[in-house]
Amino acid sequence: MKIGFDAKRAFTNASGLGNYSRFIIDSLIQQFPQDEYILYTTKQHQLFSNFYNSTNSVHVVEPQGVWRKFSSFWRVFKLASVLKKQQLDIYHGLSNELPSNIQKSGTKAVVTIHDLIYLRYPELFKPIDRNIYNNKFRRACEQAHRIVAISEQTKQDIVNYFGTDSSKIEVIYQDCHPIFHQKCSDEALAAIKQKYSLPNHYLLCVGTLEPRKNQLNLLKAWHTSGTDLDLVFIGRQTKYTYLLKEYVAQHKLEGKVHFMPYIPFQELPAFFQQATVFAYPSVFEGFGIPIIEALNSGVPVITSKGSCFSEAGGEAAIYIEPGDVEALAQAINEVSRSQHLRQQMIEAGYTHALKFRPEHTIKQLYALYEQVLKD
Repeated sequence: MKIGFDAKRAFTNASGLGNYSRFIIDSLIQQFPQDEYILYTTKQHQLFSNFYNSTNSVHVVEPQGVWRKFSSFWRVFKLASVLKKQQLDIYHGLSNELPSNIQKSGTKAVVTIHDLIYLRYPELFKPIDRNIYNNKFRRACEQAHRIVAISEQTKQDIVNYFGTDSSKIEVIYQDCHPIFHQKCSDEALAAIKQKYSLPNHYLLCVGTLEPRKNQLNLLKAWHTSGTDLDLVFIGRQTKYTYLLKEYVAQHKLEGKVHFMPYIPFQELPAFFQQATVFAYPSVFEGFGIPIIEALNSGVPVITSKGSCFSEAGGEAAIYIEPGDVEALAQAINEVSRSQHLRQQMIEAGYTHALKFRPEHTIKQLYALYEQVLKD
């Protein structure tokens, strides 16, 4: 097969959409090296220029000539004609969108939809962003021959909000980056602990500091629990961070609550592997990769009820209503104090995490490609 990808975020994005794109592309190249892969991107950031196993069957395509100055327009309006010339079998839009008029390219189109949070929680988005997302996402679902949803929750949202036929949608989970599958050396753990002055025992929370992620309720629950654990936040800071820091100041918790600076991706596993408990109190997500990262790292997980969280955490995690501070405090207390409970959760978590390995999920995606070509 000759397979093309919208690889813009694979080459430029450090967060969820970028991680997903890199995971899909690199895993396919490794498992199915006999095929040809074309990666379409508006540019390449030096941090991600070598994320895949480079072979003669992989080609990167960027806009040329005058289109370099109008790369965003090239990606949306010109790319369909490029695909037609290159005679692809499959084009996969990895981040919620497809090129305009892709149906005229003669290429079978697949799109991954990650979430429809902008429809569930419109108050969290600017009106102009909601309109842009709605136009892109709806059109992609209409144009695509098949849709990949990253969770059952997302599949149901696509059906409910867009009226899409459920038979057109297949749920294919993603894994975390393979770097989380490996145990860090004692030397690496010690180096990270010293570099960032990490406490000996801490509750870890990873994710952008924003209202949807619900870190203020986590902070209150942690404080209420009376646990001996410190609290470590890793994530991009927004205006919401001021609420967290205000609470910390009011209760004189500066010595126990730690807001980490930007952490290079390669250092994240060491933070997970040294944590006593991982908490992910988000109100809603498309999937929740940090949960998978924690399960692979041997850390007990406390997360939210509802949304997709039970898909990510399985029976290994503890689930609490996002607004129930008291129940969250109790869960933190129980897990932090019971080594037996932690060990049970760690073992169950690792077993559950194995179902997301690429040897399972990527084969499922490849079979979808083959089916699309037959339809």
